[in-house]
Amino acid sequence: MVTPPRAPGLDPGRVAEIIVAPDGGGPGRRGSGYLVGDRWVLTAAHAVSPAPAATVTVRFNADLPAQWSAPARIRLFAESADVALLEVAGPTRHAPIAPPRYGPVPDDDVVLRCTAMGFPRFKLRDGSHDRYRDSCHATGTIAVLSNRREGTLEFVVAAPDPDPDPARSPWEGMSGAAVWHTGALIGLVRAHHRPDGPGRLAVARVDRWFELLADEELDLLARTAGFPTGRDGLIGHQAPPPSDAVRLGGLPDTVSLRELDGLVTALTALPVVRDRTRLDLVLQNVNPAIAANSPRDATLRVDVFGIVRTCLRYPGTLDELLDSIRLLEGDTAARARLDREAAELARRQGPDGGGPAAVSSTPTGADG
Repeated sequence: MVTPPRAPGLDPGRVAEIIVAPDGGGPGRRGSGYLVGDRWVLTAAHAVSPAPAATVTVRFNADLPAQWSAPARIRLFAESADVALLEVAGPTRHAPIAPPRYGPVPDDDVVLRCTAMGFPRFKLRDGSHDRYRDSCHATGTIAVLSNRREGTLEFVVAAPDPDPDPARSPWEGMSGAAVWHTGALIGLVRAHHRPDGPGRLAVARVDRWFELLADEELDLLARTAGFPTGRDGLIGHQAPPPSDAVRLGGLPDTVSLRELDGLVTALTALPVVRDRTRLDLVLQNVNPAIAANSPRDATLRVDVFGIVRTCLRYPGTLDELLDSIRLLEGDTAARARLDREAAELARRQGPDGGGPAAVSSTPTGADG
């Protein structure tokens, strides 16, 4: 059997806005989805749950030259896995497309860098004629071992402001958005649990469909959405390559500001640190004591000095901080400078410099 070609990663032209309008009138519902075949859209089951007593419309590229929309029929509705498959009932406006790659998630101590795109409530805008929802390209990380009992993944992203209506979530409408890691679709946004805070979303895993869906449902997904017929067809998680990033866990908390100057200068040059929202996201992925005890300051350089000094008081957290920053920054010249400054600091503080030696190892949970 010839394996069909697979489309790598998120394509914004295939991101669907799901519009559900009850047939009897009244408030409707919004969701997000992804075009996985010429006429097939994946979304969350609860996003279209008022159907069949409702009209479902899928819209793509709203207010752009390539905009198109069409009515859709629900062909699969599985509450157990919170997944629905919609069939576009009207004419489409796109060339034939390949199905996405689907990926498993390892049950290991790893942190995955992930993205998603959808249409949450906090992206409501006032247009010249009407209100509309703009797209949200969410980037963040998934610490795989969270939410094990629920069986979902915890997607940590930059937190939006609370909704003006305390009964509403700013993330309403993001349900069903495809979540991606290294070019593979690994899940669909399922829920925003309020107690987790505004920067955490629960994601339903596609690798659990094999145990949650019936054989005929899996067969339908295989024929229409390109979902593999067995687990061996999933694109496996790639472990990060060996890293020569220097570890700074042995640094004492008495290191002077002058000694830390090069490292702090390299940190403040990184876009992920200069953006306060993304810096807060980084701090959410390290020991909570760092954010709680760091003397935050409006001046970025002073703020970063305070964060680094606080990390030195909690052994191992400076490496956690740097690993999270490396993960979000990616392979850039600014990151290379950070690694050079970390290595130089370790050299000065090592045995020849009068301080404890730093150990070189592979960062746990980093995804290169």
